[in-house]
Amino acid sequence: MLALADPELDNGPRTDKSATLRMCAVSREQKPVDELIRFVVSPAGEVVPDVKRKLPGRGLWVSASREVVAEAVKRHQFSKGFKRDVRAAPTLASDTENLLVQSAIEALAMAAKAGQVVSGFAKVEGALTGRPGGAAMQALIHAADGASDGIRKLNALARQNAGQSAGNGAGTPEFPIITALRSAELDLALGRSNVVHAALLAGPASKTFLSRSQILVRYRLADADKTAGTAAENSPSR
Repeated sequence: MLALADPELDNGPRTDKSATLRMCAVSREQKPVDELIRFVVSPAGEVVPDVKRKLPGRGLWVSASREVVAEAVKRHQFSKGFKRDVRAAPTLASDTENLLVQSAIEALAMAAKAGQVVSGFAKVEGALTGRPGGAAMQALIHAADGASDGIRKLNALARQNAGQSAGNGAGTPEFPIITALRSAELDLALGRSNVVHAALLAGPASKTFLSRSQILVRYRLADADKTAGTAAENSPSR
């Protein structure tokens, strides 16, 4: 059962770790914390996105949606929520997205350092077809600006393998296809040039990347597609 926390400001990142529900300061709806973004106020009185939920101070929660964050700025919801004058930059919605992108890049870099990422068309194709003794594949990653031909071929192979798993009695598998990052961002994460395709292998670090890419997709698509809570095919990159 979900634990209902104080619907207003939280008491800081350390004291409220057990809370699984929070109130969106704009819609006043109670939502799981994974569907919200936490904001705090800096010592200079500026509203700061706390995308990793670790910054000190009391936090205000807003739905993970670019449009809702922009609405919060427009309606001066941060000053109302924090019950004092604070400065929310007009660019807060885009600043928040940039931080979510950076967070996803960092997580993918950590997964790569842990040996949980392979890149390049041939290696990804090999991971999809499966190798004896190889790690289980967690997700397929494409650059948002990658050529459609290669993306289409690998997606077809992923769907074929998923269908075979279902035919073997495994049920209908959910296989994420992530297109939330551009090639230059994948290059930065993986420390190489011209990355278009990558395979995410099983492991703790890969789970962190999946979680962070999920909230990035949700932030971009929440208003256009209410089911955009999964890091899935068709997630755009801005």
